[in-house]
Amino acid sequence: MSHPSEDQKKAIYDGLSSEQKSKQTYTEWVKDAYNNQYENWMPWIEDKYLAWFGTDNKASYATKDALNKTKVTGISQVDNLQDGVNNLVGGQVGKEGLLAPVGDAVSKEGVNRAERGGKDEQGTYGGAAASVTDPVAKNAKGAGEGLVGGAQSAGGTAADGAKGVGGYVSGLFGGGEKKTES
Repeated sequence: MSHPSEDQKKAIYDGLSSEQKSKQTYTEWVKDAYNNQYENWMPWIEDKYLAWFGTDNKASYATKDALNKTKVTGISQVDNLQDGVNNLVGGQVGKEGLLAPVGDAVSKEGVNRAERGGKDEQGTYGGAAASVTDPVAKNAKGAGEGLVGGAQSAGGTAADGAKGVGGYVSGLFGGGEKKTES
């Protein structure tokens, strides 16, 4: 599997429209392309690794990991018993557990989507209903970003106003410039 050379990447970037180029520098575009590929491939690679080298799926692995952080005694017998219980509970949502279908669904639709920012394997938010749900999700994201930007702007304006009032008040009480008598 060969990777595109730097010249090939630049040729792809140069083929973009001038509007797309004005939105991103070459470096930003490469970072976005890398992050997009990482977002697409890593959940699959993790799933394959767990399938080939163990009896866990992501749900059982996360369950065992979370339960292993709850050890409180430091007594080896109790810790050993707790390890057994943790493996039993986590194993139930693993490949060969009673709740394996639940664990697989949580791994695929829960954990993988969380790693991909809510998107499925095809990069959509709504799966089969993507033509309806994706525009809604994108508009909601844009509205949230607009709300945050407006709040930041209002906060900055309020802070600037408070600084101006503070300067005015301190000037009233002698905190302003000192005048030298000539």
